[in-house]
Amino acid sequence: MAASQRFTHVLVTLALLILCVLMVLYPAETWHAGVRGLSIWWDVLFPSLFPFLVLSELLLGFGIVHFLGTLLNPLMRPLFRVPGSGGFVFAVSCASGYPTGAKLTAQLWEQKLVTREEGERLVAFTTSSDPIFMIGAVSVGFFHNVAIAPVLVASHYAAAFLVGMLMRFHGGTAKGSQPDISSTSPPREIHRNRLVRAIYAMHEARKADGRAFGELLRQAVSSSLRLIIIVGGLVVFFSVMMELLVQTGWLGGLYGITEQLLRHSGLPPSLSPSLVGGLFEVTLGNKEAGSAGASIPLVYKVAAAAFVLSWGGLSVHAQIMSILSNTPMRYGPFLFARAIHALIAPMLVLMLWTPMMGRSSSPVLMEPGFIPSLSAYTPDWGLIFLSGMIVFVFLIVLLLFLAILSSILKPRRHAKNK
Repeated sequence: MAASQRFTHVLVTLALLILCVLMVLYPAETWHAGVRGLSIWWDVLFPSLFPFLVLSELLLGFGIVHFLGTLLNPLMRPLFRVPGSGGFVFAVSCASGYPTGAKLTAQLWEQKLVTREEGERLVAFTTSSDPIFMIGAVSVGFFHNVAIAPVLVASHYAAAFLVGMLMRFHGGTAKGSQPDISSTSPPREIHRNRLVRAIYAMHEARKADGRAFGELLRQAVSSSLRLIIIVGGLVVFFSVMMELLVQTGWLGGLYGITEQLLRHSGLPPSLSPSLVGGLFEVTLGNKEAGSAGASIPLVYKVAAAAFVLSWGGLSVHAQIMSILSNTPMRYGPFLFARAIHALIAPMLVLMLWTPMMGRSSSPVLMEPGFIPSLSAYTPDWGLIFLSGMIVFVFLIVLLLFLAILSSILKPRRHAKNK
């Protein structure tokens, strides 16, 4: 084991030295790639991540997550084998994008609200892109066609749901699995009403936290800033690394392998730049998909974009690894889930294309010019935050409705079985 670790250290050191030499040989390209990565971080990632990171920590400190977790437990536990608080994590992740799901899951583990295997299941299907990026940056900015947004968004989130259903089999039956978020036992009569039990769980969580609002806000802003800076640094680093690989031509072999795989699969080989670029960085892969040759059918280009969004790129993987490093949760299940997500999402694009788009490039449920303001995409902090809040509130309300419906139907099923 020690020998393999030394070998790994030597390889990493050699790779870093080669990267330093390449940065010296290509200074202009390095600078432009760094500026491009910094622009992506500031214009898109910062406004979409930072407010929700702060808000989620505040809600966790005030016990709102415990309240929602108790209410959502009848839905999340049977479907995904995670506590009800996983519904909150899923809603925030859909609203703000990766790596929010991993960050919130790590916080739930710190508060002993999830076990290791529950946390691994939760991170596996709550790592997703945000809708404003898929609609604004990808559909409008790269494809110049807002009509593809419904198919892209539907396939991405439907694939995430299916990944969650598949990952429920991960880990078998955990001995330490917690049945509910409210592990403290209140009086027996409180247990009869889930709403009262949720209020009790929120009250107990707030008492256990005990921080004043000012201290809670300060720590929420501080920890969120630390994470967002790490995310920005990784985005810039992978942007520079990808640019240097392109400049040196070292990706030529990978392009050739990908082209052969696409050709044998009956897909356009010219999609290889998008898929290869997406292995490293989401934005680059989607940009290549949008600018692929006009001879390639639009459905295949959208499927390539769905693959890139679902895989996340090594930049997102590095962000998740940095977050999970402080917990016992393993990277392997997350990697497996990303691969499954990246396979399912393009297949869903191909399946949903005809029902949603028909034979034209405009979806059945959206007339051309339906969103005239999206003729061009320019990142806007207010729009990003507002759209994220709308998605968050909508998903929370939807999940609560489904949880209530599940609670109502469950006793009826038991009664029929008797």
